[in-house]
Amino acid sequence: MEVVNALGRRKSAVARVYVNEGTGKITINKKDLAVYFPSPILQYVVKQPLTTLGVEEKYDIKVNVYGGGFTGQSQALRLAIARALVKINADDKKALRAEGFITRDSRVVERKKPGRPKARRRFQFSKR
Repeated sequence: MEVVNALGRRKSAVARVYVNEGTGKITINKKDLAVYFPSPILQYVVKQPLTTLGVEEKYDIKVNVYGGGFTGQSQALRLAIARALVKINADDKKALRAEGFITRDSRVVERKKPGRPKARRRFQFSKR
């Protein structure tokens, strides 16, 4: 099997993954998964598509991820891994879609508007 690559985005985070057959090692920006995401919840989020298909020990995954915070990065990575798995085996798409891993979460930060301190917040108002 040759290397399969895919892209995942979430908020302002972008994850590029390179998947090939191996022993289940996930390397993010040249660091191990447990080092890059110390939180077990984020590690769980990253591994969700692999766990759903039961292939945790089957593929080695190399990742380049940048932008955003750790939550956005982990979710971008989840999408990228799911897309790569679909490229490897198209039959897995139904199972991954049912879990919601194929859908790109398009929610991003709303822009700040002029005349306001934040996107929707208004300056304090008093009638006096």
